[in-house]
Amino acid sequence: MKMLCENMTVENIWNALIAFEDYLFYTAKGLKFTYCIKGGELFVSRKEKSITKATVELAFEKAIELEGKVSGPKKLGVFGASYLYPVFARFGIIQIEENEFINT
Repeated sequence: MKMLCENMTVENIWNALIAFEDYLFYTAKGLKFTYCIKGGELFVSRKEKSITKATVELAFEKAIELEGKVSGPKKLGVFGASYLYPVFARFGIIQIEENEFINT
């Protein structure tokens, strides 16, 4: 995790988010979603409001603070955490325990 965090920047995360546009993810509750990026905003298929790049940065900082051991979306403490949580897990930013649901 330490090496990942040292090399991961918000810009790199944003580029990864762009690369995964329209990829099918699942929330921790098992709900399907995709997203698209428009400018500095991430639009999730299940929401009307967007998640800003600044919010992604705050969630990333929280994940780093918790050393990747994020026990659930609420621990990220930002709007859209239920969507960022599985995305961050896919990117290896956070670790999900075996009993938690995640898209494989």
